[in-house]
Amino acid sequence: MPSVEKCRCSWCGDDPLYCEYHDTEWGVPVFDEQKLFELLILEGAQAGLSWITVLRKRENYRAAFDHFNPEKIARYTPAKIEKLMLNDGIIRNRLKLESTVRNAKALLAMKKNGDDFVHFLWSFVNFKPVQNTLRGMHDAVATTPESDAMSKALKKRGFNFVGSTICYAFMQACGMVNDHFVDCHRHKPCAALAKKIPAFPAAKAR
Repeated sequence: MPSVEKCRCSWCGDDPLYCEYHDTEWGVPVFDEQKLFELLILEGAQAGLSWITVLRKRENYRAAFDHFNPEKIARYTPAKIEKLMLNDGIIRNRLKLESTVRNAKALLAMKKNGDDFVHFLWSFVNFKPVQNTLRGMHDAVATTPESDAMSKALKKRGFNFVGSTICYAFMQACGMVNDHFVDCHRHKPCAALAKKIPAFPAAKAR
């Protein structure tokens, strides 16, 4: 019996790597601090480029940036940045590379101040994934009031390359927003995952 082709969001095309990412990661809620930090950095690296470009370099990024361990990245020296600038496995944009170090330091500063990075990020959607009903790219948006607020709050805490468009792409990627098209085979599964969100402890206001 012939296999039935899965209906996917049109933006991922037919690239196997992109389809795999769409089918297994995009829109799935993430609550791990290091994974959220990785996604935020990679979305910033995407600025001005396509996501598939970053996706193809993701393993190189993980190797180059100590698997996005913020404690290690925060200790990177100018000499380390120069070494990264010679790494053709990543996007060699000095501002983006320096921003990664800056963002790692900002994350650690938050923790030192008693803020939980995961709680902080998820608070912008009130700890529950937003369920949208997009029928195609014509319904898609680049920013929302929530991404505007996240961007403003991150910048206030010293983060860089966190504009509202980057923040919204991040929110889609880590499952804070379910933007799979309604006829996509991943829309309902991601909606179901939203019902299994763990309880968040109380934390200080933003």
